[in-house]
Amino acid sequence: MNREEQVLRDEVSLREASLQDAKRELDAGELSSADYEQIVAREEKAIAIAIEKISALKDATPKVVVRRARNKRLLVVAIVAFSAAIAIILWSALSPRQQGTSITGSVQLGNSAQVKQLLLEAEADVANGQVATALDAYSQVLAIDPKNVTALTQSGWLDFSAGSSSKNAELVIKGTRLISEAADLAPNNPGPVLYEAIIASSYSGEKKIATQLFKQFLSLKPSQGQLAIAIPFLNKLGIKP
Repeated sequence: MNREEQVLRDEVSLREASLQDAKRELDAGELSSADYEQIVAREEKAIAIAIEKISALKDATPKVVVRRARNKRLLVVAIVAFSAAIAIILWSALSPRQQGTSITGSVQLGNSAQVKQLLLEAEADVANGQVATALDAYSQVLAIDPKNVTALTQSGWLDFSAGSSSKNAELVIKGTRLISEAADLAPNNPGPVLYEAIIASSYSGEKKIATQLFKQFLSLKPSQGQLAIAIPFLNKLGIKP
């Protein structure tokens, strides 16, 4: 199964979960009939389109890909706690900034220096709980360097976390896709694999996938900081670091 088909199947699963959530909310009186009908129409249409795309991909030549965690259902993730814990080590001298501003001032930097500066700003924003501002900085990085692994990984995690918290299937799928893209671009980088493993461990029924990903993570010789983040999950799965 190639990546595009996997993403489409993930979308179908998440939209089916969204329909189930909507039905529960309708039965509980938390959702009006009109709103429920709108959700059903939207989700069923999107599911039908995704299934058609999957059918069109059936004859495509399969590509060898690393198996990713399937999004069977939405979950609530503590966005700030997880993001702050997994973010790259911060420079303590950086102070928080407001969205749309930059600590670089009017100094004109080259692309490489600008990317480094934006990444530092994003890290500081995550540490201070300024998720929207961090995403803005990561978006600027990706506009300069679409294959920047750090920006793909971190923005993917923030999108996934925000989508999980708000039950937004599109954001969950987008975040998972960005992290998978980062892992493909840098297969020897333990960071993206750690995110994938944590996401997999967050879903019931994905223990096998999570275990495989955590073992892959350990084989990549992670840093002490990354290992410290992984330890609770490794212990839960019975994996020795």
